[in-house]
Amino acid sequence: LRWNPGGLLDQAVEVCQKFLPRNQLVVSTEGRSSIQKFTAKGKVDELRNMPILVLVNVGSASASEIVAGCLQDLNRAIILGEKTFGKGSVQSIIPLDDGSALRLTTAKYYTPSHKVIHEVGITPNVVVPVTDEEERDIILRRTPGGIETLDERERDRIKNSHDPQLDRATDLLKGILLFTELKPEKDSDGKMAAIKAARN
Repeated sequence: LRWNPGGLLDQAVEVCQKFLPRNQLVVSTEGRSSIQKFTAKGKVDELRNMPILVLVNVGSASASEIVAGCLQDLNRAIILGEKTFGKGSVQSIIPLDDGSALRLTTAKYYTPSHKVIHEVGITPNVVVPVTDEEERDIILRRTPGGIETLDERERDRIKNSHDPQLDRATDLLKGILLFTELKPEKDSDGKMAAIKAARN
């Protein structure tokens, strides 16, 4: 979810419910006079017990923060990277008599444990900072045609550069999978124990 500015609320809920039991609270919105709760409605899925690691950074906002905050709160995923942007408000458009309109913040998003997202953001379980140069290289490498206009030496440098956050995430997931393989199959809590161990 790095550099993911968000999207529709229902899509964030749709993503989360693939990894959660039915009726599990995903996110709530609270304003002065109303509270809305959004819960998982998905069917039982093989993804339910898979270990998850979510990458975030300051470019992660809104719906992507809802996903990260929900899965982190419920100990369903390890969140790795840097603190997110902190955009967790519900805005309403109010028409005015002169034909103009007023955009007004009417509610805020809260994670399942009632942590506010707006202006606070999601702090990763595992903080892995990147330098400005590393971030630039990652973006160029991910962008179609991003390195084509560079000279050959610079292209080769970027192609061979590392993504510290992705590297750390890969190592953690490999450790979790190794840990769960050592657990008896009848231990249904093995995967969650591994995730909690990695978070600590």
